Amino acid sequence: MAEFPAKVSTQTSTPEASGGGGFCPRPDISFLKSIPGILIMVELVVGLIVWALIADTKHYHVAAFGWVLFVAIFFWLLTLVLFILFFLQLHKRIHFVPWPLTVFIYHAAAFVLYITAFITCAASVQLGNPSGNEYNKRAAASFFACLVMIAYGGSTFFSFGDWRGTSSNAASGSA
Repeated sequence: MAEFPAKVSTQTSTPEASGGGGFCPRPDISFLKSIPGILIMVELVVGLIVWALIADTKHYHVAAFGWVLFVAIFFWLLTLVLFILFFLQLHKRIHFVPWPLTVFIYHAAAFVLYITAFITCAASVQLGNPSGNEYNKRAAASFFACLVMIAYGGSTFFSFGDWRGTSSNAASGSA
């Protein structure tokens, strides 16, 4: 009985440290206030406007709008998944994915494909369209596609800095 206190460990640990317990995703409010978080929210809102405007036109008459609609919906859905992963900090539970590189490649691909979608959308707007309402929707979709393209370009810039580790404080030279 005299050996009992020497054999007992009184250290405590949290459920995350011990690996036990259930996982409860925690919203990361600081992500919403960061520049990458703001850019992703802009991509979601404006991207939704793009595909809503294209979907509301008679896009089946112009084959090019099918490409714009595909790019808009595809990247809107993927950006929504990415937003949820980062906002709820679920990416921290998936350790085998190199997140900085993955996010950089995703944003670079979205930027390049949105460039093609913007150019396709803008080039397909016809001034001689008999229906002024169709012209207005297509012109607005071109404008908003340009805004989304710029937002994805900004996200590409910041994710490249995150991947390369160059997102440091310029005044102190530290990360």
